[in-house]
Parts: sequence; structure tokens; C-alpha cells
Amino acid sequence: MQFPVNIHLGHTVIPVHLVCEVLAYAIGYRYYNYLRRHRHDPINDNQRMLIFIGAAAGAFVGSHLLGILEDPDKLNQMSIAYFMGNTTIIGGLLGGLVGVELMKKRIGVHTSSGDLMVYPIILSMVIGRMGCFLAGLTDGTYGIPSNLPWAIDMGDGVPRHPTNLYEMLFWLVLWLSLWKLEQHHELANGARFKIMMVSYLIFRLMVEFIKPAYFFNFGLSVLQLACLAGLFYYYRVIVYPKELIQPYA
Repeated sequence: MQFPVNIHLGHTVIPVHLVCEVLAYAIGYRYYNYLRRHRHDPINDNQRMLIFIGAAAGAFVGSHLLGILEDPDKLNQMSIAYFMGNTTIIGGLLGGLVGVELMKKRIGVHTSSGDLMVYPIILSMVIGRMGCFLAGLTDGTYGIPSNLPWAIDMGDGVPRHPTNLYEMLFWLVLWLSLWKLEQHHELANGARFKIMMVSYLIFRLMVEFIKPAYFFNFGLSVLQLACLAGLFYYYRVIVYPKELIQPYA
């Protein structure tokens, strides 16, 4: 396979990464609408719209802000183009979380709003990470060189950890695990979203060690510090996991 993978239509070249990104948003949103039609949602349409606005604004700021902080040595290149060209999923999720919580406080919503979004987010992530993998080195989400049997040459002649595929596998395992958990237990309000966030933050905390990131002298990267901050926010999920299970009446 030659990286990056593109679609050639005459003289036009369409990156498969872009196609996957569009599909991730479109299919994820349609899946969310499907779930909302078939499950009870205590949040009305107007409140949902405002929450989406808060999530989008928070995700935009968080993904770009954390994106430009990934490599502190490049902060002197700061420009609008540099700001817009650097994003990270960790920043998007944490920023979106902040945006949602601020909006919910403003409009007086006290119930969890994230549970309904979990499976659509997982599906979108799987599709999106496939696009990242097919983008090869141009996406910047590849791993460090490796001599493992499944290491992949992403286009520079160097076998690397396919961290994009690791993440796809993580999301699929999480999806199956959540589905299995819900077959045997009734989860508390907001538990599904908390499990997703904590699981992903732990995964990213670990996988960043095999990615070519900027590490401080104490051995951690900016994204890992953000993961630790998120895990601190969700400390009760780790310390008191039984709170995630809804007691039967």
C-alpha cells in the first residue's frame, strides 16, 4: 500500500483522509439521531441544540489550543494558519466537556447529556482513525519506529507502530465492552460517558509513549498532562467504580 491513499478523479486528487473525516461526522450524527428517536431523552430539542453549541465551541477551542501546545518549541511560529492547522482529539473531547458543562449550568440542565453521544462518538472515531491511518505520515498520528511483526511502513521506509490502528481496535473493544456491560447491569445516569472518557484518557496516556511527541524533562508530553488532568476530574470513576451501576429498585 502506498501512503497517503488518495482518490484520483481525472486531474482531481481527493485525500481519503478527508473523505473519512466527512463520513465520520455525517454517519455519527445520523446514528445519534437514530438513537435519540428510539430512546428516551429527558433533554428537549432546544436544550440539546444549545448543548451542541457549547460542545462545538469548547471542542474547537480545546482541540486547537492543545494542538498548538503539543510542541512548545514551535510556539514562536504562532499565526492564524498555525492555530487552525493544529488540532488534537484529546483537546476536542476535554474542551467539549468544558463547553457542555458551562452551557448546561447556564440553561439549568442537571441531567447527563453525554450518554446518548457515546456510541455515535465511538463510531465516528473508528471511521476517522481509519482516515488517519490511510493518510500515512501527512496526518502526524503515526507511531515511533518499531521492529514488531505488525509494524507498518507509512511512506518513509521506516516500519512504525500503527498507532491509528491501535486506537481503532481500542474503540471497537470499548464498544463491545460497554454493550456487554449494559447487558448485565443498568448503568447510572452519565456512567456510559464517564467510562468512555476515562478509558480513552488512560489509553492515550499510555499510547503517547510510542508516538514521536515532545516530552518534557520529567518524561511526559502536553497531551499526557491533559490526560492526567481529565483523569483527575473523573477520579470518582476510578476510586468508586460501583457508583456507575444503577441499583435495582
